[in-house]
Amino acid sequence: MAKVICIMGESGSGKTTSMRNLDPKTTYYIDCDKKGLAWKGWKQQYNKENKNYYKTDRPDVAMTLLKQIDTSGSARHVKTVVIDTINGIMVADEMRRCKEKGYDKWQDLAQSVYDLIDYALIARDDLTIIFVAHTQTDHDDSGYTFTRIKTNGKKLDKICLESKFPVVLLAKCRDGEYLFETHANMSTAKSPMGAFEDSEIPNDITLVVKGLEEF
Repeated sequence: MAKVICIMGESGSGKTTSMRNLDPKTTYYIDCDKKGLAWKGWKQQYNKENKNYYKTDRPDVAMTLLKQIDTSGSARHVKTVVIDTINGIMVADEMRRCKEKGYDKWQDLAQSVYDLIDYALIARDDLTIIFVAHTQTDHDDSGYTFTRIKTNGKKLDKICLESKFPVVLLAKCRDGEYLFETHANMSTAKSPMGAFEDSEIPNDITLVVKGLEEF
C-alpha cells in the first residue's frame, strides 16, 4: 500500500513550495493547475526532457499516468508522485461541462476524483503519493470557523475527501513563517497518533515523508 498524503491550504500558504526538496530524479509531478511550480530553478528540475513533469487537468489522464508509474517496470525509479491540485481537476471538469444539465456531470466528477484517490491507496508499497488541495473555511453566526478541503458539488461533500486520506496536513503562513498543522485545530488536519509530536512542523514535505517512514 502506498503512503498517501494530502496537503491542503489557501492559495499562497506554501503548498507547492513545500515540495521543493523532493528529489527530481525519483519524483513525478502532475501539474493539474498548469501554472508551473513555485520555486526558483524548478524548470531545470521538472520538465519534458527529464520525463518527470506533465501538465493536465483531465482526471482520466492523471489516472493513466498514475497507473503507468505504479505498474510499469520502466517507472520503478519513481518513488514520489505529486498531484497538484485536485481542485485544478475539479474546476476544469466543471467548466468543460458547464452547459450540461442534470445530475450526471456531478456524479462523474465525484467518481473521477474518488477513483484517483482510491487507486493511490492500493498502489505499490514503495510509492508516496501526495495530493495537493485548496481549502475553504466555513463560518457560522457565532463566529466559529472550520477549514476543510474545497470541493465542487454536493456529492464530493458527502464523500468527505478527508476520510480517504490517512494523512491531511494544513499548510499555513503565520508571521511570515510557513508551517504544516498536523492535528485538527478547527480544521480537518489529521495524522497517525505518534507520527508527529508537534502540532506544527516546518513546511517541508521531505520531513513529513521521513516521519511517516519512521512511524
